[in-house]
Formats: sequence, C-alpha cells, structure tokens
Amino acid sequence: MKQEDQGMNAIDQSFFDVIYDRRNTGAIKYDVHPETSYCGEVIPMWIADMDFKSPPAVDSELLAQIRHGIFGYTEAGEDYDRAVAAWYQTQFGWNVRTEWLIRVPGVMFAVAAALRALTSPGDSVLICQPVYFPFANVIQANNRNLVVSELILHGGRYEIDFTDLEEKIRTNAVKVFLFCSPHNPVGRVWTREELTEIGRICRRHDVAVISDEIHSDFVFSDHPHIPIASLDEELARRTVTCTAPSKTFNLAGLQAGNIIIPDAALRRRVRRECLATGYGQPNTLAIAATKAAYLHGKPWLDALLDYLRQNYSLLAHAFPPGGRISLIPPEGTYLAWLDCRRLGLSDSALQAFFLNQAGVQPHFGAAFGAGGSGFVRLNIACPRSVLAQAIDRIRQAVRELSAPDADSLFADKEEKIERF
Repeated sequence: MKQEDQGMNAIDQSFFDVIYDRRNTGAIKYDVHPETSYCGEVIPMWIADMDFKSPPAVDSELLAQIRHGIFGYTEAGEDYDRAVAAWYQTQFGWNVRTEWLIRVPGVMFAVAAALRALTSPGDSVLICQPVYFPFANVIQANNRNLVVSELILHGGRYEIDFTDLEEKIRTNAVKVFLFCSPHNPVGRVWTREELTEIGRICRRHDVAVISDEIHSDFVFSDHPHIPIASLDEELARRTVTCTAPSKTFNLAGLQAGNIIIPDAALRRRVRRECLATGYGQPNTLAIAATKAAYLHGKPWLDALLDYLRQNYSLLAHAFPPGGRISLIPPEGTYLAWLDCRRLGLSDSALQAFFLNQAGVQPHFGAAFGAGGSGFVRLNIACPRSVLAQAIDRIRQAVRELSAPDADSLFADKEEKIERF
C-alpha cells in the first residue's frame, strides 16, 4: 500500500477528541457495571484500555485481511519478528535479535509461563507493591510464595526501598523478581541508576527477572524508558522481558504479545512452558495488526502522547499537591494515580464516594496492595471532554463532602460495591 493509505501522515489532535459509543459491544470497560445509586451514567475510567481508535494503518491492514476472507492457520513469519525487533531498536536503542522472540497471546500469559519455567511450587517470587494486581494473583495461583517489598512514597514520588528489597530476597530465598517497568499504577519510569541497582542485587543473590514492559511506549518529559535487559549482557542472561502492542496501539482484544529472551537456554525453558499450554500461533488478525502498528503507527503514537500530556496537564491543574485529592506526578503510562487520603474516607467509603456521588468509576487502589489504600487509578486515555466532565464531577463531590448530611452519602452502600 502507499504511505498515505497506511496512515503515515501526521495525525491531527482532533482524531482523539471523537467520542465513540462503546456500550453494548461487549467492551468490559463499558458493559461490566458496578452497583451505584448515581443518578445518571457513571463514567468508566478503570480498566486500562483507551477510548481511541487504533492507528489508521491498523484499520487498513485489518480490512485487507477481512476482504481476503480466509482465516486459516497463519504463521507470523520473519517479517513479523523483524517488525517487532525494529520497533525496539528505534524506540529504545535495544538491538533485539529476531531469534530472541517468543510469540504469545499476551503479557500475563507470558508472565505465567516464565514463572513456571523459572521456579517450582513453593519457590518465592518478589513484587513491589502497590502494583498491577494480577501479579500477586498469578504467583499464588501457580502455588509460588508471594513476597512483597513496599514502594516508598517520598516527596510525591515513589521509590524502591532497596534495603528492604535485598533483605526480602535474602531471607525468603527469592528465585524471581517480577518487575513492572514502567510501573503500573504509580507511573514511575525507572532510571538507569535504579535499574542498575536492581541488576546488582539480582546478580548477587542469583535472582532471575521477569520484566513486564507493556507500558514502555508511554513515557513523558525527561523520563526515557530503558529495557532492563539492555543494561548489560550478564543481566540480559537472567531476564525475561514481556511485551505487547496492545497498550500502545489499543489492540488488547486481538491478543498478541511477545517475550524477549537473549539467553538461548533460558529461552528454551520458557518456550517449552508456552508449548505445554497448547498455544500455537497468534491469530491471523493479531499478526496483521501487530505488523501494521509497529511499521506504520509511530505518527499516531506521537500524536497520542501529545494528547495525553495535555490530559495530564488538565488533571494536574484540577488536583494539585496538597489538595484533598492530589495527582502523583506521572512519568509514564496513561493511568493517573490519585492520592485521596486527605478525604479521610475508608476504602469502602472511597468507593461509595466515586461511584455514588461523583459518578466516576476508577480502579480503587486497595486492589493493588496495602500501599494502595486511599488511592485510585484513573485512566485518562479518553477524549478531553470526557476527562473534563469526570474532573468536574469529582470536584463537585468533594465540595459536597462538607455538607452537614455528608455522612448519609455512604450509608448502606459500602458492602454492595466492595468488589469494585
């Protein structure tokens, strides 16, 4: 196809202003409803998918596949691997070889397979909470011992407590560090110095690293993403990097992902575990979308990042430091982490506040670990008018907390919505 047909031209910001009706389409974000007494439709801002159409190049390629009309067994092939490798070279300066890749249906599939390949039942696996809650779930579901090192919130920025991290690794004989980079939900993009220290500790105690880097393309300001396996050859030999185009290009429903493993022996172990599940090739449309996105989606992504920066600016103005709700300054991801502790509400009352009074559905922080109590995660990858409406609703609900009958806002509501 010609360049213009593939969507190579610059994307106008108005592309992201369009509101699409996703209700009754099977979209989890819109069709899984919490119980609420809010008078009107609750704005869903919880699950991490975007309300934007994928790049025009993806649409074009998928339409071409559909017009072909045959969806038999499809091999991704070398051109798929080359497209993935070229993206990581261009975006991060990481010279990924095509033979390092294992194709998978998604990052959590990759994480689970790597855990089974690198550990045995009863082995200890460490995570830094608050963190993406499926991490804890998949560790425990595979009968591994969950070990937690809490992140420290210092001066409005989360940091790794390296002393605690190393002590937990040593005393629990940790085999694997399951790492989130950039970090969901707190929005950190780890520095070279922090990554180097992680590498030093893991080498000292012979710990393997499984690094979930699905949010790597969402970085802001002066915070470049550095793949931890790119730091040095020794660290690369003990690292499994889990990636996907799904967050970057809003392709989660197509179920495509990749594992990057430089070490051949480690790669064989993980590949064997993937094959043991019965998984074979990616589906035909996922292959087409992944190649189109990585080869032709960069202008769309650049425009998207500009749009998200402006959304974050709007949110930062509405919820400044020191307010009853304040934004933790984001370095990466499109998932804003809001500190709501100054509202003085329990976690169940905080749920009632957002769902019943504000009419906004975030992801509630307690789900991400004990350190998430009193926080919410808000997906800002939506048209700016929707974000502005959500901000207005939240701020109005905060003002109403000062009303004499504010206690009645939460009566008999807490238990019904606890699961959200």
